[in-house]
Amino acid sequence: MKRRNFLKHVKSSTIFGLTLPLTGLSTYSNSLKKITILHTNDVHSHIDPFPENDPINPNSGGVVARSNLINSLKKENPNTLILDAGDVFQGTPYFNFFEGEVELKLMSKMGYNASTLGNHEFDNGIEKLAKSLKYANFSFLNSNYTFNNTALENKIDRYKIFNIDDVKIGVFGLGIELNGLVEKKLYKGINYLDPIEISTDIINKLKFNHNCDLIICLSHLGFSYSKDKNIMCDLLLAKKTRNIDLIIGGHTHTFLKKPIETKNLDDKNVLINQVGCFGINLGKIDFYFSNNIIEESSENIKV
Repeated sequence: MKRRNFLKHVKSSTIFGLTLPLTGLSTYSNSLKKITILHTNDVHSHIDPFPENDPINPNSGGVVARSNLINSLKKENPNTLILDAGDVFQGTPYFNFFEGEVELKLMSKMGYNASTLGNHEFDNGIEKLAKSLKYANFSFLNSNYTFNNTALENKIDRYKIFNIDDVKIGVFGLGIELNGLVEKKLYKGINYLDPIEISTDIINKLKFNHNCDLIICLSHLGFSYSKDKNIMCDLLLAKKTRNIDLIIGGHTHTFLKKPIETKNLDDKNVLINQVGCFGINLGKIDFYFSNNIIEESSENIKV
């Protein structure tokens, strides 16, 4: 429900057992805490904007425009998290020459809080990926890869908890099966674990051990696969789990006009969003809290 419609609705409604009279409406609306989630996916080393003569995306994207947009939105609401759903690397000569340094330094400058690992993060192998992480002033998250006895051991977090205005936000990451996408020698020693089983464990920790108010999955599984509906993807993840509030997706370069909602195992809504690729769009989702999430509003913004 949109915020303006919600505020109209509560004039004559009972919310969480609390009847809100008209005289108390302004007090209640002022007590709402607004958390903004900004996000990207599959930027693929696109540092510069598309040229003016590009037939599809003229003057679109680029880190300067994205940074300006992020700064403007953070001024509107300092309670903001900036997240990425993987495939930061590979796609322009910036990666070929600088091996991830430019991308991670610029993401750090823009204030990113976390990213997950896409398959293209492994294009130069585990050792070079591990070395490049020193340029990131933010966390890389993954729960369903094992990193024991590799150069990435103790460099990737399973999840991260952010406390913003006394709202606890749990964020975890999931990666796609690398077999068939990446040369085996480039990810030797890493094993892929079932995302559903791992997610269930992580979500329970975030929800019940850490008492998170909002749970976000950074997924590089892909939005959906029409040729084989049994391939693990964001839609299946949402339907086969509980207590995920938002899935920020990547890998399939899916341009959603706005986030979609689907039902989880408890028949509750899960929000899924993906903003295409190459830094052309920035996802923006606002959550409003009292004691619980009581509404959200969202849009995908052209950069």
